[in-house]
Amino acid sequence: MAVKYKGLKEIVGSLVLVDGVKKVSYEELVKVKAADGTERMGRVLEAAEGKALVQMFTETRGMELEEAEAVFLGETMKLDVSIDMLGRIFDGSATPLDGHPKPIADKSLDVNGNPMNPFAREFPDDFVQTGISAIDGLNTLVRGQKLPIFSGAGLPHSKIATQIARQAKMEGDFSVVFGAMGITFEESRFFINELEKTGALDRSILFLNTADDPVIERVTLPRIALTAAEYLAFEQGHDVLVILTDMTNYCEALREISAARKEVPGRRGYPGYLYTDLASIYERAGMIKDKAGSITQIPILTMPEDDKTHPIPDLTGYITEGQIMVSRNLHQAGIYPPIDVLPSLSRLRDKGIGEGKTREDHSGLANQLFASYARGQEVKELATILGESALSETDRAYLKFSDLFEKRFLSQEETENREIEETLNIGWEILKVLPKSELKRVKDHQIKKYLNEEEN
Repeated sequence: MAVKYKGLKEIVGSLVLVDGVKKVSYEELVKVKAADGTERMGRVLEAAEGKALVQMFTETRGMELEEAEAVFLGETMKLDVSIDMLGRIFDGSATPLDGHPKPIADKSLDVNGNPMNPFAREFPDDFVQTGISAIDGLNTLVRGQKLPIFSGAGLPHSKIATQIARQAKMEGDFSVVFGAMGITFEESRFFINELEKTGALDRSILFLNTADDPVIERVTLPRIALTAAEYLAFEQGHDVLVILTDMTNYCEALREISAARKEVPGRRGYPGYLYTDLASIYERAGMIKDKAGSITQIPILTMPEDDKTHPIPDLTGYITEGQIMVSRNLHQAGIYPPIDVLPSLSRLRDKGIGEGKTREDHSGLANQLFASYARGQEVKELATILGESALSETDRAYLKFSDLFEKRFLSQEETENREIEETLNIGWEILKVLPKSELKRVKDHQIKKYLNEEEN
C-alpha cells in the first residue's frame, strides 16, 4: 500500500533523504512528485531510525525540499516479461529503444530474483559451441556455467562478445540476453548492427545503458537482464546465454553510489559488500532439476591497467567457474581473437566434453595442445636469450608448433564459425610438427587414428 510523505529532508546528487517515515523496506520503489507536477522514480537504499535514503533513477535538478512529495509504493522493482521481448532493444530501465510499443506483459517478476535452492540445482555437463577454437577446444563453455572474459581497455572484447552471441548454439530453443552497461553510443550501435546483420537479434533481447544514462540504471540493468533470462529459461524452457558487458562499469557505479552514501570504503575505494553484490548476479546462472531451461552466463570485464589482482577480476574469479583471458600481446601481434589460453581456465571443461558430447579425443588433445604451447612459449623465451642456433631439434619443433598454434588454432576471422570437429582437426594437424615421442597426453590409438588419417 502506497504511503505519502510531504517534503524532503536533504538532496545530495541523485540521493534523497526522507525523514519521519515508517515501515519502509529496502529496495522499495519510491515516486517523488516535484512542485511542477513531474514525477521521478527511485528506490530505497537504506531505511533506519525513521529515515529513508532514496536513490533516484533520474536527476534531481528542479526538486524543492519543502514542496516535493515522496510516495513509497510498498513494492520492489518489477519487470514486465513476455516472450515477445525477443528481438527487442531496451534501455537500462526496460523502456523500448527500438521505436516499438512495450510488449504486452505475461507477468511481472521481481528484478532481484528468487534464490535458487542449491539442492534443486542441476550440475552443468552439456557442451556449448561458441565457434571460437580457443574457447571450444581448450576452455570449453558448459550449459549452465558462469565463465567470465577478462579483458583490458582497447582490446576487442566487444567483438568477441558479439561473435559469441551470433554463433553460440545449444540443443533446443536457444536465446541470448545481452546486457551492456556504461558503453559509448558507437559501441551501442555496433552491438545492434552486428546482431541485426546476421539475424541473431530475432532470438535476442538487448538491454543497453550508455555512459550518459543515469548511474542507477547501470546497477539495475544486470538484474533486469537476468530476470528476463529467468523467465525465458525456467518458464518458457529456453536455453539462455546471458552476456553482461562491462562489469567494471557496473562496479564503478556501485563505488559512486557508495561514496555518495559516505560509506567506509573497502579495497581501492570499492564498497566492502562488492563480493556479495557480484555473487548476487553471477549465482543466478545455472539449471534447475526437472526444468528444461538453463542460464549460461558470460560476464565481461576490463581489468584496470590489465591488473588481474584488481578487486573486480579478483572477486569475480572466486565466484565464477574459470576465466577467459584476453591478451594485449596477442592483440598487438595481429591475432584475433587474442585469447591467451595459458592463464585461461574453464573448471567445468571436462564435464562438457568427450564421447557423446564432442569427441572421444577432446580431453587428451586439449591437454596436449596446452602443454605443448606452454613448452613452446618457454622455448621462445630461451631463444630470445641464447639464439635459435643454441636450440635442440626438439626445441625448434616446439618453437614452430607455438607459431602454428597462434596462427592456425587461435587465429580466426571475426565471421568464422568453427564446428568443434574442425577445431579438433586443426589441433591434430598442428601437432604433426612435434616428434611423436613428445605426444604423451594423447592415447596411442588416437595418434594412429587422427594423425594417420590426415597423412593419408
